[in-house]
Amino acid sequence: MSAIHKKSPGEILLIACTISFFCFLGSYMRIPIVPLFAISLGADTVQVGIINSAFMLVAGALSIPSGLVSDRLGRRIPLLLGLVLLGGSSFLLYWSRSPWEMAGIYLLFGMGLSAFSPTLMSYVADVTPPEVLGQAYGWYTMALYGGMTLGPAAGGFLGTAVGLRPVFLVSGGLILAMFCVALVLLPHPPERHGVHRQQLLPALRELSRNRSLLACLSATFGTCFGFGMFVTFMPLYIRSHGMGTTQVGFVFAAQSLANALSRLPTGKFSDRVGDRSVFVKGGIAVFALALAGFGACTSVGSLMAVAALMGISMGMAFTAIGALIADVVPREMRGLAMGCYNTCVYAGLLACAAGMGAVIKSAGFATAFVINGAMAAAVLFLFSRLYRKQAPAG
Repeated sequence: MSAIHKKSPGEILLIACTISFFCFLGSYMRIPIVPLFAISLGADTVQVGIINSAFMLVAGALSIPSGLVSDRLGRRIPLLLGLVLLGGSSFLLYWSRSPWEMAGIYLLFGMGLSAFSPTLMSYVADVTPPEVLGQAYGWYTMALYGGMTLGPAAGGFLGTAVGLRPVFLVSGGLILAMFCVALVLLPHPPERHGVHRQQLLPALRELSRNRSLLACLSATFGTCFGFGMFVTFMPLYIRSHGMGTTQVGFVFAAQSLANALSRLPTGKFSDRVGDRSVFVKGGIAVFALALAGFGACTSVGSLMAVAALMGISMGMAFTAIGALIADVVPREMRGLAMGCYNTCVYAGLLACAAGMGAVIKSAGFATAFVINGAMAAAVLFLFSRLYRKQAPAG
């Protein structure tokens, strides 16, 4: 055990990135499989929507209290519990026999995600020297997003090759393996002496006075609202121009690849710049232009180019936001702050999915993209106003 505690920050980061990559790979393998499997069990489109939204609702609602728990109990317990819930939900899906059973199991998936994601993000900040925090988040978010990107493709391939149910076993097996890696190889972060036990509402009130954190959370929610437009409605927009599923895949692949590859250089450069907020502002500005630009795209080539630009902008903004949050909040409240961050991610995606459909129906896709671009520009203004009011905390 003593050898484990002597691991260098780089070795610990490598372990954390490995866990993140394979955990999100295993979790997101289920994304294309669950709707098809639910339909095979007799579900209609309404029930499929309920199943897919269940984990987002729970993950968003529980990320904040889960972050507080990780601040009070340490990172390992919530992290290991989250892995158990994520892996267990995959195995339970294998044995499910009705759509409503699947919906209940997906609630466990959301609980697991809310415990795992903010905790591991906080753990990375805990064990990383401040002067290389941007690089660490570049590597970590690249691993995370790589797993999220490859997961659906791997799930679709396996579903075709071996059937739908076995995909859940592979997914659960990958996550269970990461539980073993975390249990054996991931050490406790350094002890925190003199830290008082936070209560949820007082802690949230204290964070609400941190204007730099509020700036980061506003940017997260607003950018994820815009990204929800891409994730939810881009396939329909592409179809409206007479293109097929293959073109949809090309556009999403361009965004995902650019997003993942931009994160590491962003992290490195943000460590050399005195103010990481420059990358957030630049990323959101480009993101707003890309969103509005989608409305003028009518070919797969132009859509892929703008999608790649959007991916680069998101890689810039979100890598810097993660490092900024770790910078501007006290260490004993870092888990709670990361929980707030994850809640803003899911809330933004859900708000867009729920609200923009009516806008598209009444005004069309092009107008909806321009509106989302304008909203992203407003988010940039809000971030600039909030963040410059307060310097990062020590």
